[in-house]
Amino acid sequence: MAALGWLTPRRRSATARSVLAGEAAAEAARLTSAADEDSALLTKTPEGADAAPPGEPAFPVAGDDRAAAFFDLDNTVMQGAAIFHFGRGLYKRKFFERRELTRFAWQQAWFRLAGVEDPEHMQDARDSALSIVKGHRVCELMSIGEEIYDEYMADRIWPGTRALAQAHLDAGQKVWLVTAAPVETATIIARRLGLTGALGTVAESVDGVYTGRLVGEPLHGPAKAEAVRALAAAEGLDLERCAAYSDSHNDIPMLSLVGHPYAINPDTKLRKYARARDWRLRDYRTGRKAAKVGIPAAAGVGALAGGTVAAVALHRRRR
Repeated sequence: MAALGWLTPRRRSATARSVLAGEAAAEAARLTSAADEDSALLTKTPEGADAAPPGEPAFPVAGDDRAAAFFDLDNTVMQGAAIFHFGRGLYKRKFFERRELTRFAWQQAWFRLAGVEDPEHMQDARDSALSIVKGHRVCELMSIGEEIYDEYMADRIWPGTRALAQAHLDAGQKVWLVTAAPVETATIIARRLGLTGALGTVAESVDGVYTGRLVGEPLHGPAKAEAVRALAAAEGLDLERCAAYSDSHNDIPMLSLVGHPYAINPDTKLRKYARARDWRLRDYRTGRKAAKVGIPAAAGVGALAGGTVAAVALHRRRR
């Protein structure tokens, strides 16, 4: 996929693969958003949830069409990892065998406990995930993704974060998910929540069939920032007027791009970073330490996803 030329000059370094991944995600998001604009399924703000606590300045600003909101997905909008739930659905449908599940579970458990992302572990996880979907049709995975959302994801949306997203929608602003999850999976979730669209990891497909290769790299860390930057340029947004929401210190590059960064259910590093810069914080968890460690989820069947299907990145790339 050729570079789109949307990016403005950067004050920090980014790898060529990060830029490619970000631009591919932005292009996919805009195309999908345009196609779904008239059929988005709107949901109501959860009862009893507030967009902002009392005493804070009114935000978002109604009618500001040069502002938008960017939401990380895993543990920000949804409890747990989307690819974790997607992986459960694929395993249930016999896309892979138990020995692969065990391997994925170990990768997820290691990531949860170590709290860092080892490049070798991530590469191994990406290769495993891409091998699972290689040869499958895009439409098949999209159809399965709809079913998996209903089975595993619909009841795991954080009401508080959902209310924040709705506040932006009510103000007339666009709201995008930004995630390392497959772009198809992320788009399904965004549509079900009535959001504008999603930026996600893009995988190559030819004639509607996955090739087993990524476009660039997973949409993670710096690549997320590149995707937001590219989309903002294409949509004519002023990033200083935009908001971004995330739970992870890995998303500091994305949060630092906007004028209104929020730490949602933050990990320890992000909480410290956000407090030092007087960023707004929200925590919707009832057992914060348990949520942070997450050992039961990492050791169980669903543990498949975290780092795995992270690159089950699924987007149609046509030649």
